[in-house]
Amino acid sequence: MTTTLGAESEQRRDELRDFLRNRRARVSPQDVGLPSSGRRRTPGLRREEVASLAGIGLTWYTWLEQGRRISVTTSILDAVSAALRLNDDEQAHLYRLAGHTPGPAPRRAGRSAPRLPEHLVSLVDEWSSGPAYILDRYWRCLYGNDAVAALFGEVPKLHSCLDGFVSPQGPHPALPEWEAMAPSLVAEFRTDAARYPDDPGFAERVRRLSEHSPAFARLWAEQEVRDTALGEKVLEHPTAGRLVFQRTTMQIADHPDLRVVLLLPLPGTGTRQRLRTVLPRSAAD
Repeated sequence: MTTTLGAESEQRRDELRDFLRNRRARVSPQDVGLPSSGRRRTPGLRREEVASLAGIGLTWYTWLEQGRRISVTTSILDAVSAALRLNDDEQAHLYRLAGHTPGPAPRRAGRSAPRLPEHLVSLVDEWSSGPAYILDRYWRCLYGNDAVAALFGEVPKLHSCLDGFVSPQGPHPALPEWEAMAPSLVAEFRTDAARYPDDPGFAERVRRLSEHSPAFARLWAEQEVRDTALGEKVLEHPTAGRLVFQRTTMQIADHPDLRVVLLLPLPGTGTRQRLRTVLPRSAAD
């Protein structure tokens, strides 16, 4: 959902500016795992740090903080809320100042990410057959079950499925067939981006990926598209070895910005048996 910021009163835009500046000043670099070296003219995070954490452009975040007349989506507000570590009440207030109607806040449970629908978190947690995780429209991981942690380690919040193109360490070692699946990833991302033609967040992500990854830039220039919710995913674990899964991606009707990815062990590959050796006992049972 998109709304044009600034179509209401100037007072609301002023309140949005003051609110974001205040909350930005309350978050220290250490709170979000950033180095605190060098002098800072103001307390808290810099604008460029908030923009980077939220996965949006600096100019875009600056305009948001200034209350400019821009189109802003709920996904952008969610990403900014996560970067500024807003609680449920603060995020709902940000929605209202930006002209959106906040939805009901779910009860927080265990490892759940802020404002994720509780039924989706429960679905992912109860998926005992293999890895399961929740992505936002930009393919950033918002939540994963115990199997995801066992195979990938602790996935940083807002880690993108496309980060393998730009990570200094390269693709995650659990993804041995990254180069083979990269063209499909880019083709599917292009298809998803076309679903949100008015969302500048996609253009910003494509620009950043293209600048830092010649491989991504080359694949993006090929203009390939692919629209599928099914596929095969191969993972590699240091002790369990090669694991092959059937991938099913579900779009959530009442939360169109979110999707749930479920990985089911492929029959005949021995994946289910080997997976049990690395899962926590409660998840393997």
